[in-house]
Amino acid sequence: MTRAEREAFLIDVRVGVLAVTSDDPDRAPVSAPVWYDYSPENGVTVIMNAKSRKGVAIEAARRFVLVVQSEATPYRYVTVEGPVAEIRPPDVTKDLLPMAIRYLGEDFGTTYTKEWEEAGGPESDLLYVMKPQQWNTADFTSDFA
Repeated sequence: MTRAEREAFLIDVRVGVLAVTSDDPDRAPVSAPVWYDYSPENGVTVIMNAKSRKGVAIEAARRFVLVVQSEATPYRYVTVEGPVAEIRPPDVTKDLLPMAIRYLGEDFGTTYTKEWEEAGGPESDLLYVMKPQQWNTADFTSDFA
């Protein structure tokens, strides 16, 4: 994929799989599906519980990989890896609400955000911004033409 194609692919609404090395030698790397946001200016943004295995691993490694794929033919995927450039509490209006609306639509996204606030999400979750350094892409569109 070209740079423009891979960026457009990431901007589309898809669930990504976050992968990060574990600081526990008895455990495999952490891999889990996540909501994410991407912009060429900011990079990849994810929000998660800082005390979760993912959050603890990102804090230790200070980098992660995001894998995003199409679920139907023609298959395409983008993997992006890089260092974490920012860690901070998410701003509900600026960060969480737009991401929830992206994945759930206006009504459910608003409800999700309200319930997240009521459940104490702002106290346990952090926003992580990764600056892409390494890219790997594949587009099998021509194989299905």
